[in-house]
Amino acid sequence: MQQLIHKQEPRIHLSLNSVMHFPTLKTVLIVEDTLKKQDGPVSIEALKRALPKKIMDQSLRIILAYLENKGFIIIGTKGISWIVNDNPKFLEMIKKSKAI
Repeated sequence: MQQLIHKQEPRIHLSLNSVMHFPTLKTVLIVEDTLKKQDGPVSIEALKRALPKKIMDQSLRIILAYLENKGFIIIGTKGISWIVNDNPKFLEMIKKSKAI
């Protein structure tokens, strides 16, 4: 039986030709850290309010598109959620579990 893998179409579409300013690594890390600390899905506006410093809208959208393409976040109808779990206990449990 062949497994079907469905790649979700990105929710944030950007034209890199029209980008005026690319975000710095520090800004990307700030956004990542803020998303990791959220309890559930968060809207873009709520994310902007939760960030410790102001970030240009275009830079934030570039960061979100990057994180979504790398599989770190998912953007759904209820908002943006961090989906990567790098907890050592969780990873060990996955290694020891049996495939069904």
